[in-house]
Order: sequence, then C-alpha cells, then structure tokens
Amino acid sequence: MTLPSSPRSRFVRRFWATHHRSRAAAELLGGVLLDLPADGRGLNVGCGEARLDRRLIHLDRTRTPAVDCMADAHRLPFAEAAFPLVVSQETVEHLPDPFEAVREMARVLRPAGTLYLQAPFVIGYHPGPEDYWRFTRAGMRRLLEQAGLRVVRVQPVIGPGTGLHRILVEFAAGLIARLVPAAYASAKGLAALAFYPVKWLDGWLLSAAQADRIPGGYVAIGQK
Repeated sequence: MTLPSSPRSRFVRRFWATHHRSRAAAELLGGVLLDLPADGRGLNVGCGEARLDRRLIHLDRTRTPAVDCMADAHRLPFAEAAFPLVVSQETVEHLPDPFEAVREMARVLRPAGTLYLQAPFVIGYHPGPEDYWRFTRAGMRRLLEQAGLRVVRVQPVIGPGTGLHRILVEFAAGLIARLVPAAYASAKGLAALAFYPVKWLDGWLLSAAQADRIPGGYVAIGQK
C-alpha cells in the first residue's frame, strides 16, 4: 500500500526507510517527531548508536558516536518540564526499574508534552548490558499510568510474524549449537535468512483480533 503524498506521509516514509523495520512504528514515531517544532528540543532516552533527529538530545549510559549526554535513565539530569517530547525505544526492558525510569521521563515532560515509549514482548534474551523485562499491552498502559500520564495509544507495532521469527531463529541456532558449539553465530545467521518470510505476515496479522497474543513489541504514547 502506498501512503498518500503529503508532508506528513513523505516524512514518515523517509523515517521508515532510515530507521525502522516496522512501518507501524515508523508512522507513530515519525508522526510525533513531525509535530515537534523545528526549533523545539526533545529527548531520546537510550539512543544506543542511532541518532533519530537533530532536534533530540540523545542520551545513553555508555558513550557512542550518537550520544550527546551520558546519564542513568533512572536519574535524568534535566529540570522538570524541560521537553515537549521524550522518546524511548526498546530501552526500558534493560533497566532494573522501568517504572522509575518512566516516572523520570514524565517528570521532564512539559504539560501537554508527549512520551513515545517502545518496548518488546516476544523477543529472545538480549543483554545490553542486562535484559530484565517484557511488556504486554496492559504492562505498557501501566508504565504510563503509574507515571501520571494520560494514555493516548497503546498498540502492537512489531507483529507476530517477527515474534515467531525471533523464536525460530534462536531455537534453530541453539539446537545446532548443542551439536557444534562453535556454529551458533553462523547457524543463527542462516536461520534468520531461512525463516525471514515469516516476517512478511506481520502487516496482515497486526490487524487480527489475536494480535496481542505473540507480537514482537508495543508502542505506548502518553501525554502529561
């Protein structure tokens, strides 16, 4: 399906091509970024090695070329109501206390500011440096509500096909590694290619009534 040609849709298409494998996530994140004024400043908590937008301050606990500010997400070094937009993608699962971290994100939001929060559900263990949590739809709502934010939207954006793909890849690689331990990495790469067509079902399955059963991950959008 081709998105209609408009400033918003063109922005989202470029954003999807540059940053995302998930079109649904690209539409939501591209949308909130497009709503940030050209001279506005937002915050990206847990940026890793990716710079999303020049208007964002990119924060992480370890230094990479993308990082503007090194800090702990549980204690953000910013004043209250500092930002109209806070973004955090697949970071809270790595934090010992994701509830405290989301409260910190809410603290630095301005009144009527927006939090874009993305987290996985069906995905294998991936330490960075540690891996603690997974979140259902209800879990994502709770993260926002306990921080005092109004829930605007919660939806799966990485579909069951990707969730199944991740499990199949790890299962196949782990099975082969039991026989040939040194073959784990190469087996994982080959399995990822072999099972890749399963991911093509994501768009279709995300609209199903059972989409919440085994999605790859969710986005929750909250407003202060």
